Amino acid sequence: MPEILLTGFEAYGGRKLNPSAELTNALDGSKIGGSAVRGLLLPVSFAAAKAPLEDAIAEFRPSLVVSTGLWPGEPVIRLERVAVNRASFEIPDNDGQRLRDEEVEKGGPLARAATLPVGEIIAALRQRGIPARASDTAGTYLCNTTLYRGLAACEQLGSGARCGFVHLPYLPRQVAWLLDDLSDEGRLELHQRADLASMGFETMLEALRTIIAVSLAQS
Repeated sequence: MPEILLTGFEAYGGRKLNPSAELTNALDGSKIGGSAVRGLLLPVSFAAAKAPLEDAIAEFRPSLVVSTGLWPGEPVIRLERVAVNRASFEIPDNDGQRLRDEEVEKGGPLARAATLPVGEIIAALRQRGIPARASDTAGTYLCNTTLYRGLAACEQLGSGARCGFVHLPYLPRQVAWLLDDLSDEGRLELHQRADLASMGFETMLEALRTIIAVSLAQS
């Protein structure tokens, strides 16, 4: 049976959880479009996240690789179209490493284009009432790094596997925790915050199922 590799990240930046991990765990072992979903949680570490991703792609030879991560403040499902060969961290990773203007892959191409059918996916999501948009920047943190590495690994595999990245909003309870923290701190008025958007777990779960199903249908 063809396999789908779905990746998410552990919590980072002092947060209690990461929606990408919750969703990856929920879909691990399920079947979509006749293919089995294999979930993989990655550490938020430039050094430690590389081998698990590349090893999983080499070992399981998935027909589709969908990586996911949190973008605080993003209000919709965001499909990334490109990864750049640049790692420059605004905050340290979970190893305490803060890279500045480093290459993801020494001597690698400046950018790699994601291979998911982004236009078709966005149309399908919006048809289901799920807000979604395309993006031409995955940042320069671990999400961009993972997309860049995933695309390189799929290219090396030579199987024609599709690969892409999905940025996710906060879960509602994460915003509730953030509001509690802000109230306790009393240092910033709520109307000044730009990171209070969220999306329900079931909606994001449906979004990922749709992304996978459309990608498989377009293969």
